[in-house]
Amino acid sequence: MTTQNNWITVCSDADLVNNSGVCALVNKQQIAIYKIKSGNDEQVFASSNWCPFGKANVLYRGLLGSVDDKKVIISPLYKQRFCLETGACLDDEEVNLRVYPVRIEQNQVQLQLAE
Repeated sequence: MTTQNNWITVCSDADLVNNSGVCALVNKQQIAIYKIKSGNDEQVFASSNWCPFGKANVLYRGLLGSVDDKKVIISPLYKQRFCLETGACLDDEEVNLRVYPVRIEQNQVQLQLAE
C-alpha cells in the first residue's frame, strides 16, 4: 500500500470485478470497492464493508443495482439498500454507510480515507 497526496493505493484496477465488489483491508478497516460497468461507462465506489443491520463485514458480496438515478449496494443479509454516492440507507433514513472517495490513477485503485 502506497500513499500519495492523501490518496492510498490499495490494489490494481485488474483486481476489480466488473459489476461486483471486492474487499480490501486498509488501516485495519475493511473497505468494499465496487466497479460498475455499463457499455463504455465505468464507475468505481467505495464504502465500509460493515453492514449496520446484519452486524457483519459482508457488503462487498451484496447486489449492485439502481433505484431511480441512484447506484446502490443491497446488503446480502437483510436486503437494505445503500446509496453508493452518499451512504444513505434508502430503507431507513436514520442509518448511513460510510463511503470513501475513490479513483483509478494509472491503473491503480486509490482511496482517500481522511478528507
